[in-house]
Amino acid sequence: MAAAAKLILLLTFVTWAMIAAPYMTATVAESALTCGQVVGSLIPCIDYLQNGGDVSSACCNGVRSLNDAAETTDDRQKACNCLKSTANTYPKAKDSFAAALPDACGVDIHIPYKISRDIDCKS
Repeated sequence: MAAAAKLILLLTFVTWAMIAAPYMTATVAESALTCGQVVGSLIPCIDYLQNGGDVSSACCNGVRSLNDAAETTDDRQKACNCLKSTANTYPKAKDSFAAALPDACGVDIHIPYKISRDIDCKS
C-alpha cells in the first residue's frame, strides 16, 4: 500500500510536469508515452511524495527521464491525466511535495501554475 501511495504522488508530479508541455519545445510528431512508463519513471519518488525529506537520485533520474520523454503536447496531457488519476489512489501523497519535486531535482518544467491534484491537464 505504501508503494502505491508513492506511485500516486509521483504520478501527480508527472501530471503537473506534463501540463507544462505547451511551454516546452516539441519536435516529435508521434506520441508514444504510456501511463505505465509515466508511473514507472516516478516509482522511486513515492517515499518523498508521502514523507518529504531528501529526494533520491533515482527519483530525480525518473523525473528527468519523464520530462524528456514527454515531448509532445499529447504526451504531456497523457502523462498529466495518468498522474492525476494515479495520485487519487495515494491519499498520503502530498501535493506540496509533488509541487516541490521538479525544483528539488533541478528540473525546469516551465509551468506558470502550481502543481496539484486539481490541475487541468488540457491547459
